[in-house]
Amino acid sequence: MAFVTLVPPPPLHPSVQRLWDWRVEPGELRFERILPQPGSSLIVNLLEDETRVYADDGVQRCERLAGVAYSGQFTRSFVIDTHEQVAVMGVAFAPGGARALLREDMGVLGNRHLGLDDLLGSAAGLLRERLLHEDDAQGRLAVLGRWLLRRCTGATLHPAVCQALAVIGRAPSLPLVDRLAADCGISTRRLAALFQQQVGVGTKQYVRLQRFRRVVDGVQRHGVVDWARVAADCGFHDQPHLAREFRAFSGMTPTAYVARRGSYVNHVAIG
Repeated sequence: MAFVTLVPPPPLHPSVQRLWDWRVEPGELRFERILPQPGSSLIVNLLEDETRVYADDGVQRCERLAGVAYSGQFTRSFVIDTHEQVAVMGVAFAPGGARALLREDMGVLGNRHLGLDDLLGSAAGLLRERLLHEDDAQGRLAVLGRWLLRRCTGATLHPAVCQALAVIGRAPSLPLVDRLAADCGISTRRLAALFQQQVGVGTKQYVRLQRFRRVVDGVQRHGVVDWARVAADCGFHDQPHLAREFRAFSGMTPTAYVARRGSYVNHVAIG
């Protein structure tokens, strides 16, 4: 198994948080639930020219995409099968960071998977072909970084969105949306519209997602979890509120997550 990551230098960073390259020996088919997190992603399947994702709805309806696929800002979990996750690369975009590449309304792409060829045409397939000619992870990451550098020249985020993202990301307790908008110098409605267009979800939904992630990241570090303490520390009204929100974002209960959590915080084995 080999997992190599790279934080790109400016001007790609911080819009592009990291590039990664994953190699593992083929194994048995296994399904994994992918938990939502702030930001969107690009996936390049170098094993086969297809990307498969499944709805996390109990039926696991399969959606088949091209070998290079984009996943917008998600606020719910989805499912992958590990059988095709043998030779894969990816790009982790910061919230709203993919606008520079795609030049699209992020609200239209939220909670959706799309083949990158639907968004960029033949450039996606040409990228995959170029990556297939590289023999090692460092070479592939360099090719991917240069490709992004040439193409990430689109619109930047509105200053109010930048400020709000920074405040939400560093605040010890998540701010009220009305207060957040006032501090950014615009109306609550205007901030919500900008978030929807540039990040992919509205402000309130994004704050809820951040609160969910604080729970996930916090309990990942503890063997025994005091849920009442977690609920209070993360800004929930009580434990039932935490449980409802956790299930809405992850498709599972908090205790089920703790029982199934593994080495990779966003990947949870199913079955």
